[in-house]
Amino acid sequence: MARSLVFVDGEAAGWRVDREAPAAAVRGRWADAETDSTPQSEDRSFGWRFETADGPGEAYLHEEGACLSTDLPGEDAAWLAAAFRGLAPAGLGLVFCDARYHAHVPLRQDTAEAESKDLLDAAGRHPRTSAAPAPVLQ
Repeated sequence: MARSLVFVDGEAAGWRVDREAPAAAVRGRWADAETDSTPQSEDRSFGWRFETADGPGEAYLHEEGACLSTDLPGEDAAWLAAAFRGLAPAGLGLVFCDARYHAHVPLRQDTAEAESKDLLDAAGRHPRTSAAPAPVLQ
């Protein structure tokens, strides 16, 4: 499993996702998802645990509701990143990145799962600290 984040790039301008919206997306893909409403920390205030094809996975909302952290295989993380992006207003910039911020991919409103995974994989091969530019979804 790999940790990844989806978060607002800059100010959220008061936007926050309602917990039920990502919960519906999670349950739509993983029907057996268990809800964890016990706040564990600021970045893990509400979450879900479930079984993926590659083993256990989890996702958590930040207490402000504008960031999602996951511990999932790449394809599942990319799918959830695209689903979370679809919940945000079109004009709000969101970023998909690995937990160490090495791979950093801005997400469009219509970003597809495969597109976000491919770009995050490419960004991971060429971290932002290198001379190679980070891929950007236009």
